[in-house]
Amino acid sequence: MSDNNSSTNSATKPIDAVILAAYLEKHVSGFSGPLVTEKFAGGQSNPTFLVTANSGKYVLRRKPPGELLKSAHAVDREFRVIAALANTDVPVAKVYHLCEDDNVIGSMFYIMEYIDGEVYWDPSLPGMNNSTRKAMYSEMNRVLASLHSVDVSAVGLSDYGRPGNYFERQIGRWTKQYRAAELEHIETMETLINWLPENMPVDGGQVSLVHGDFRLDNMMFHREKPEVLALVDWELSTLGHPYSDLAYQCMPLRLGRTGKILGLDGVDRQSLGIPTEKEYVAEYCRRMGIDNIPHWNFYLIFNFFRFASILQGVKKRALDGNASSADATAMGELVKPLAQKAVELINE
Repeated sequence: MSDNNSSTNSATKPIDAVILAAYLEKHVSGFSGPLVTEKFAGGQSNPTFLVTANSGKYVLRRKPPGELLKSAHAVDREFRVIAALANTDVPVAKVYHLCEDDNVIGSMFYIMEYIDGEVYWDPSLPGMNNSTRKAMYSEMNRVLASLHSVDVSAVGLSDYGRPGNYFERQIGRWTKQYRAAELEHIETMETLINWLPENMPVDGGQVSLVHGDFRLDNMMFHREKPEVLALVDWELSTLGHPYSDLAYQCMPLRLGRTGKILGLDGVDRQSLGIPTEKEYVAEYCRRMGIDNIPHWNFYLIFNFFRFASILQGVKKRALDGNASSADATAMGELVKPLAQKAVELINE
């Protein structure tokens, strides 16, 4: 445990432990100081801290200090969605308080329970037996179906995003983001930019709460059994199309193992007890009470395009000197392979 004022991260203003403790004692039932904070490692855009106090452990998630884009780092939205899901089948941490007063620690933050769980980064789940791997994939499938089954009106989230035309808006957004970061002409990206708007399925009014970043390492598992204790990192959540989340989680099944990307393409999944894409989608369909998912390739292609657009931005920031160059440059080199995979799916 490090001292709370010893942070060396220049992007994060040190937290005044005395001021924070006094504030939390007033606003969080049962809280008592003194406290120390320790920043969690990782690339969260909203800095996240372990708070160890006299009354126990908590987690604090804050907006980065300084000038930010108006809609970015919306920790108040995160707090709202997690609080709304408290009594649903979606496993989330218990949230205690949202502080919108920048004067307390320098930026808006919320405080939630600390969950002593395990985070896994490699979807091949090394070191586990086949029955555990199979059960963990089934549990992730259950969590996703539970999320997409939430009655957004009943939990007070009917205005959490713009309903309808989800893919139209998303394709427009990520095309614009790609253009802003474009460094060279990539023919396969041009193919996708032209193909996606012309091949959007009719969404049929399907609107659900979507996580936006639904993947293995955004879930905290029980340390001794295949149970998700909490789905975390809700900053990309909104009202959208459920099949986008599903295809996003299936994307690693079609990705190889390159640098920071730990995909499952080329891995003998059957020997590991990991379901095929077809099996995983079929299990989701059973849980949702539907027969199949028409236009499945479209949802995959969209997600490959979205990921490629994100990594194009990472690459540009690296070249501009605004990103940790080693990882960022390597990730940026994946834009062309991702776009190529998407184009291959068009003809599959």
